[in-house]
Order: sequence, then C-alpha cells, then structure tokens
Amino acid sequence: MTENITHDHAHVEAGEQHPMLALLESYGERQTGLRRGDIVSGHIAQVGSNEILIDVGWKFEGILSHQEYGRMPKEEVAALKVGDSVECMVVNPEDRQGNLVLSLAQARTGQDWENADAAHVSGDVFEASVDGHNKGGLIVYFGMVRGFVPASQIDRQHGIRREDIDGSPNSPLARFVGKPIRLKVIEIDRQKNRLILSELAAMREHRKHSKLELLDQLQEGQVREGVVTSLADFGAFVDIGGADGLVHLSELDWNRVNHPREVLELGQKVKVKVISVDRERKRIGLSMKQLQPEPWSRVDDQFQVGEVVPATVTRLADFGAFARLESGIEGLIHVSELSDEAISPEVIVAPGDRINVRVIRVDPDRKRIGLSLKRADPAYDALVDEVTILDEVDDDAWATVAVRSADDAPSVEGAASTDPSPIEDLAPVDDGGAPTDGSEAEAATDAMNDGLAPSIAEDAEGVDAMVAQGVADEDTAAER
Repeated sequence: MTENITHDHAHVEAGEQHPMLALLESYGERQTGLRRGDIVSGHIAQVGSNEILIDVGWKFEGILSHQEYGRMPKEEVAALKVGDSVECMVVNPEDRQGNLVLSLAQARTGQDWENADAAHVSGDVFEASVDGHNKGGLIVYFGMVRGFVPASQIDRQHGIRREDIDGSPNSPLARFVGKPIRLKVIEIDRQKNRLILSELAAMREHRKHSKLELLDQLQEGQVREGVVTSLADFGAFVDIGGADGLVHLSELDWNRVNHPREVLELGQKVKVKVISVDRERKRIGLSMKQLQPEPWSRVDDQFQVGEVVPATVTRLADFGAFARLESGIEGLIHVSELSDEAISPEVIVAPGDRINVRVIRVDPDRKRIGLSLKRADPAYDALVDEVTILDEVDDDAWATVAVRSADDAPSVEGAASTDPSPIEDLAPVDDGGAPTDGSEAEAATDAMNDGLAPSIAEDAEGVDAMVAQGVADEDTAAER
C-alpha cells in the first residue's frame, strides 16, 4: 500500500497527471460540456411505463422529457427496444432533480432542418402530404419541421381564387388535406422556425423536365385534354400532360376575344389541338377554335336579311357597336343604325346589353354581317308593310291607266277624236261630288307619286350609304 502511494507521488513529483484524476476530469468535462440544443448519440437503456432512460456514454444516462413521452403514440413507444441506437437533443443539461433531460423528437427535427437546408441548396423537388390549411395557405410537414405553402405558391392549374380562401371547412384549400403535392423549398430560416415551400416552383421544374419527353411524343394534329394553368394578355397556357402549351389569343375562338378570361378560367379542363411543335425552342402551339365548327360556313342558313334576332353588345367603337349573335358570330351595328339621332354609341348601348337587332346585310365571303337596332322595332315592320301596300296600289293604278289608254287610243284616221281622255275618266271627285278637270286629276296623281317616291328613294339611298360606310368602318376595324 505504501509502495503504491509512493509510486503515485512519484508520478506527481515528476509532473505527470494521475490516471484516475485525468479520468475524473474527462468525465467532468463530458458532464459539464453538454449544452442546450446539443445533439448526442446514445442507446435506449430502459423503457418504463412512464419514462425512457437513454445512455449517452460514460455511464451517464439522460431521461426523455415527460411531456414528449406523454405525446408519443403507444405504437412508437412499443417500437423502442433496449439497446436501440438513437439521437437525442439536450433540452436541459440539468433539471432541479439533477437529471439530463433529452428529446428524441427535437433531435429528429434538427436532422430534418439539415435535410431541408440541403434540399434548399440543391433545389430538389419532393412530395409531401398536406397536413392542414388556414386562410393564408397550406400546412405541410417536412419530416418533423412544420412548413408552409403560401396561397401565392399554389400551382395555378388548381384554379384557386385568393378571395375564396378563408380557412373554413368550405375553403377551396380544404380539398388538398391528406393529398400529396410536389414541393420545393424556397426559403429557410431555422432561427425563426421558418420553412417556406412552393408547389408553383416545383411544378414549373417538373414541367420543364416533362416537356422534353412530351416534345418527342407530340405530333401536329393531335387532340389532347388539358388544364388551364395561366392566363396572359396574349393567350392561355394549358398543361397537356406535364408540359404547358400556348393557345394564342387568335386560336381561342372564331370570334374576337379581347382577353382569355372572357372564355376561360384557371383550372378549367379543355380540349385542344396541337398545331405546332418547335422542338428546338421547346414550344408547343395549341388551338381551341380549330376543334369548333367555323360559324361563317353556316351563316346563310342561320340568318336572313330582314329578320330580327337577339344579340349581346360586346364592344363599342366611334363608328358603332359590335354585337354577338346567339351562334357566336359578331356583327356591326353602324352608328347610323343605332338611332335616328346623331348620338354617340355609348349613350345608347353598353357592353353586355341584351338587345334585338335586325339583319340588314350578310356577307359570308368577307365574314361581315350588318345589323340595325333602330329597325328592330315592330313599328318598322308596320311602316314597311304600309309603304309596300301604297307602292302596289300605285303600280295597279298606273297599269289601269296604261290599259285604258291602249283600249281608247284613237286610230290614225280619227286622231282628232273628241273622246274623253282616260285621265279624265279617272279624275278624282271632290267633296262636293263634282268631277275635276283632267289637269287637276293628273296633278293629283303626280303629287301622290312625287310624295311617295322620294321617301322610298331616300330610304334606299340611306341604306346604301350606311352599308358603304359600314363596310369601310369594318375594314378599318379589321386593319386595327
């Protein structure tokens, strides 16, 4: 015993540290060196009915947080076996009872943060199930880390309108819960516990890769089903199976479309025809109107000059108003056919107004149809009928005069005959019943014809002038 002590003193005098002291100091450093948030590796030492002990080395055991143990599902607790290797996070280096408090969940969360950061750096696309939603967007967990998908980062193909999102069970986001979606990490801040995910960016990346495969398969003339993913001033983008194609504004409909939202909405399912495939520039041209019958091919069977039909005002111009008929054809109501008065079109009609119009001209070759609002009133039909009757009476009178004149015409020998003239025979009778002379009768007949003919002629000239002006204005509009 004395020899051992003497031997130990010899080590100390020689300036060497005693082996036992070094071991104690190392143990002390191990114990006091643990800090909150540290990740340590260990083994399950004991699984009890109300606690789990974890050996983190150096015969030092930590205890799983009581709160975490109470939240753990029974099947998860049953899956833990003595000797299993685990990673833990230090929650408290030493509680009031002197225990080292550990957490399995927070250790996993730490690893998930690292994985999320790696995904952010690499730009990888991954799938995850939607856990919930609120009035701002979707809640998705990246492992144990709670992530958030803002409404602005939800892919547009779903047709979600921001104003409809309210966080209630009836919110359009409720249908996403429990379903997997493709996502991409676009922002991460572990200190602020902030993980922002994007379906929009993920789907853009997905379509980029899918487009290459799709371009090899597509052929002009194919008909595909797709979903409207985006609307722009120049057309609409449609996802036709992993890649977007463009339906140009001119290919949406046979009639004029000012903006795609007039005929389409986000998320709408449509059928499109492939009209161009540019593999070098990776562009796909689509058409919707080419799957529809050309309306002008049947216009002669649908509309007859003179008939009154319903229409909807679509747009206004200085020279008149355009109106769409029920067949989808758009015609022009020239400003002279809106009203008898010189009034601006916007005073009389407005886009969206439902009106009745009369067809006054049909030109299928030039794809023009002239309409009239002021002539659509039933009173115009009565006026036309009255003019027609007067015209027929006048023609009959002149026919009678011609027949009588031929029958009563004197022969050459009797050219000086004193027989009364046919005009005198047809002389009108005044109120007193006394016949007037032939000159008065002829004057009366001329006056009737002179009074009627100018109105008919003026009306015909007015129509011709309107038609000519309408054609010129339509051509001007087409050039614009």
